[in-house]
Amino acid sequence: MSVTKSTEGPQGAVAIKLDLMSPPESAKKLENKDSTFLDESPSESAGLKKTKGITVFQTLIHLVKGNMGTGILGLPLAVKNAGILMGPLSLLVMGFIACHCMHILVKCAQRFCKRLNKPFMDYGDTVMHGLEANPNAWLQNHAHWGRHIVSFFLIVTQLGFCCVYIVFLADNLKQVVEAVNSTTNNCYPNETVILTPTMDSRLYMLSFLPFLVLLVLIRNLRILTIFSMLANISMLVSLVIIIQYITQEIPDPSRLPLVASWKTYPLFFGTAIFSFESIGVVLPLENKMKNARHFPAILSLGMSIVTSLYIGMAALGYLRFGDDIKASISLNLPNCWLYQSVKLLYIAGILCTYALQFYVPAEIIIPFSISRVSTRWALPLDLSIRLVMVCLTCLLAILIPRLDLVISLVGSVSGTALALIIPPLLEVTTFYSEGMSPLTIFKDALISILGFVGFVVGTYQALDELLKSEDSHPFSNSTTFVR
Repeated sequence: MSVTKSTEGPQGAVAIKLDLMSPPESAKKLENKDSTFLDESPSESAGLKKTKGITVFQTLIHLVKGNMGTGILGLPLAVKNAGILMGPLSLLVMGFIACHCMHILVKCAQRFCKRLNKPFMDYGDTVMHGLEANPNAWLQNHAHWGRHIVSFFLIVTQLGFCCVYIVFLADNLKQVVEAVNSTTNNCYPNETVILTPTMDSRLYMLSFLPFLVLLVLIRNLRILTIFSMLANISMLVSLVIIIQYITQEIPDPSRLPLVASWKTYPLFFGTAIFSFESIGVVLPLENKMKNARHFPAILSLGMSIVTSLYIGMAALGYLRFGDDIKASISLNLPNCWLYQSVKLLYIAGILCTYALQFYVPAEIIIPFSISRVSTRWALPLDLSIRLVMVCLTCLLAILIPRLDLVISLVGSVSGTALALIIPPLLEVTTFYSEGMSPLTIFKDALISILGFVGFVVGTYQALDELLKSEDSHPFSNSTTFVR
């Protein structure tokens, strides 16, 4: 997932940010000031500050919301890359493994909290202390790199989310503009709509840049609260409308392959892990509960709900549109004002969420940078870094203008590390000295190896598809579609 994923991340986010700060100064600053951000949603934090903890129901809502992002809209295409049978089954398995890794992270954090008498332990701290507990002297001496590694992958993940958002914004706005002359109030006539060609998608990305620059210059989290609330509302309404549409008139599923080619499965893996990438949300949530003893049960229930939603959206979307499914299911919606408004709502929600996702890497990089200059240059350097970072995300989106490949690439590169590779290794380093069963060690090694294989193969396949497509590849929103 997955800022809270006020949106995904998801795939999940501002909460993660506060959870995984690398520089000690910024970590302390955020922990004292805004650590109440649970899941990419500053809007929740103000309310949480007024209470001593959140209830079981509130925790469940935060957890589910923290996993709902743009990734869910790309899952139908992911199922196409895996097969109508293999896709949902794989999502079920990946949801179970992702949930298990979250439980591992919580268990390790709780162990170090008791051992070191600390009230709270974030992801980076947990990995660092896990390396310190390892009997290997070299790992003990380099334990601080554990926090740096977590922060690095968090930065990559969050900036990757921002790149995905820019491509999503451009694709959806381009389709709305190109179809505006033929958009009607009737959503069900069976006629082909020819889109009016406009400028290239990459020019749409550039057109969003001034607005994104203005958003990322907002450094006050209280102001970002407003944008988080708007994103939550707009995206919730959009998802409800999308679900009610795809459940209508589902064609005969026998025409769809049960298992797709193994060559496209890595693309499914990257997209799926992108959607489940919200592991950084769990420790802040557990820390804020009134009764943390109930958190493991809530975590299992919440991830069960999320996995069910993912499987339902992915399977129904692929069944409804078949081989015509696009990188985002919103691009398959009919050309009438009701469903065009869904795209506009999602555009508004993603635009607002960009600032929240951007806050994470900014609060890791900027405090570290300005601590090395005089107070006189602190503000200019702060603003300059923000400007460079937002331009970097826009440039990367322009270089990789295919939404499906961006999602798969981000999920494969960074999602696997945070969600699948690190937690099992952390369990081994944490509990090995206390005695672990060979079966547990084998299980942890297997998960990490599978995660690493997914990282390598998924990244290679996404890059290979990108190089093959080049600039001549038709964009998913530049085609005709049936309204």
